[in-house]
Amino acid sequence: MNPGSADHTGDVKPEGAGVAGEILLVYDWECPACDAYCRLVRIPRSVGTLRLVNAREPSVVIDEITQAGLDIDQGMVVKMGGRLYYGTEAIHILALTNSRADLFNKLSYYAFRSDMLSRILYPALRTCRNLLLKVMGRTKINNLRVTGNERF
Repeated sequence: MNPGSADHTGDVKPEGAGVAGEILLVYDWECPACDAYCRLVRIPRSVGTLRLVNAREPSVVIDEITQAGLDIDQGMVVKMGGRLYYGTEAIHILALTNSRADLFNKLSYYAFRSDMLSRILYPALRTCRNLLLKVMGRTKINNLRVTGNERF
């Protein structure tokens, strides 16, 4: 696959740094739990257009994430309004901006609308994700290029 991203319908589009009104959601597409969550998130058009970005593919936004010192193996990233939101902040901002149009997005809103609750739940979800990827035999993305940090 060419470096790119997909909107929430899965259509691949060229990936850039993000244009005005565009919200980039960067995560590991090889994680089935992350992929299911991110593909179900709905953002109202009035807020922006959500584009999913595969963290395993080279891109401008991955370079930005790496330059910011953010370990993509330990948290998803939302780029909105020129700002990077990482891990707990990312899931919190997604909850606050989601459409709440269906059961999944309503539940996500109620679970992560509170910053404090997000800080409690997100690390538990990340631990489950890391265990799942370890059992599946996946390698880490290791965008920070830390020696010996290739496996979960």
